[in-house]
Amino acid sequence: MLVGKKILLGVTGGIAAYKTAFLVRLLIKAGAEVKVILTESAVSFVTPLTLATLSRNPVHLDFINEKEGTLDWNNHVELGLWADLMIIAPATANTLSKMANGSSDNLLLATYLSAKCPVFFAPAMDLDMYKHPTTKASYQKLQSFGNIMIPATSGELASGLDGEGRMEEPEEIIAFIIQHLKEGLPLVNKKVLITAGPTYEAIDPVRFIGNYSSGLMGIELAKKASSLGANVVLVLGPSDIKINDPAIEVVHITSADEMYKAAISHFKKAEVVIAAAAVADYKPKKVAKEKIKKSTGDLSLELVKNKDILLTLGKAKEDQYLVGFALETENELANALQKLKKKNLDAIVLNSLKDKGAGFGGSTNKITFIDKNSSIKSFEVKTKAEVASDIWNEIISKIHA
Repeated sequence: MLVGKKILLGVTGGIAAYKTAFLVRLLIKAGAEVKVILTESAVSFVTPLTLATLSRNPVHLDFINEKEGTLDWNNHVELGLWADLMIIAPATANTLSKMANGSSDNLLLATYLSAKCPVFFAPAMDLDMYKHPTTKASYQKLQSFGNIMIPATSGELASGLDGEGRMEEPEEIIAFIIQHLKEGLPLVNKKVLITAGPTYEAIDPVRFIGNYSSGLMGIELAKKASSLGANVVLVLGPSDIKINDPAIEVVHITSADEMYKAAISHFKKAEVVIAAAAVADYKPKKVAKEKIKKSTGDLSLELVKNKDILLTLGKAKEDQYLVGFALETENELANALQKLKKKNLDAIVLNSLKDKGAGFGGSTNKITFIDKNSSIKSFEVKTKAEVASDIWNEIISKIHA
């Protein structure tokens, strides 16, 4: 959910500011781009160098930066417009009061007033301050503006007292934000299983039977499902493509047997399943323990059928919405309809190698989406990311019908 998000973190002067180093690290790990603004008092608790190193961006401290004898202006409007979301953590009683009343006597406050994005604030203060009527009034006023409060927790406080006012832990702040961003999304908390990529069937320790699939189509389907709020398990065959979304659980496999076991183990809990993998239909009956040496004669391999993963899933299907893929070279529509029925699918995505821009290895695809009621919808050549959006739009329209 945070992959590619531009996040502006405002840090104010409370002891909990030390936690922001961990918060920045987790945001970066989640795939976000982070910029940090420190108030003057926050510098007493966490150094700009620490947060600049972790965020991989300069830390902003004031309206004016003096650099090598010149003066640079930190444009608060530009910072506010840059962000997809803003987090103020820790948010002290002083800063919350100023935010609620429109004060802008530092760069953080001026940027807050310029922000057009969702703003989250995580209070941190002693328990009496946290419960004081004026502080509660700040919470209420800020929330009436549409700002989102991440409530403080109970625990040991810097004063030595124990009670409410402790800033939420960085992991919980991120979980809170992700859950908030998911609200209203069409796949929120849906469990999705996707298979993708090729399988490699070993001949000997160095050779295998495989195909040209890169796994890109299935990966784009997984990324899109995650962005729509789903909890995604991606069973992925050998692929060079890196997946930077920590919300996607990736199960790496090599052979069809390994993909079969992984798909079966995750199938029961899934609500939507898309079998986008290019699974090898056959494998060598015997795998040589040592590299097969070249000889003067021909080499014959005896092949046996792999287990039909999609057929097995179709037979085991209960309430799952099951989607298959059909890559055809002839009688495309007839073959796809036959596969749809034979394997007890809810829908099938057809692409033909005769169509320019479709198939393995490229960044584009051209598909026809067919559901079990023989409703057929064809699409033009698009990037695989766009194709993933089209496929999910069709699935969502069916499962929410």
